Amino acid sequence: MGGRIETREVEQVARLARLELSAEEKERMREQLDRILGYIDKLRRLDTEGVPPTSHAVPMVNVMREDEPRPCLPPQEMLANAPDRSGDFFRVPRIIED
Repeated sequence: MGGRIETREVEQVARLARLELSAEEKERMREQLDRILGYIDKLRRLDTEGVPPTSHAVPMVNVMREDEPRPCLPPQEMLANAPDRSGDFFRVPRIIED
């Protein structure tokens, strides 16, 4: 399984990512990328006919609580420690420019 990724390709990816890699790091990255591509090739050979697409490898359930209305804090208590406020609202720095 070797020879898919060359050092010059690792150097190009490192340059695009603005990474400075030592010679040892380049070789380690080359080997790791080579193994990843080998594994992808192995996955491509699998027969997935009739296998429905999934978003998760294991069944998942919603672990969140039900969204039920409940009393909230009174505005004066909620804003008691606000560093800056405007009436019953928090004042925050402007983030959208004109």
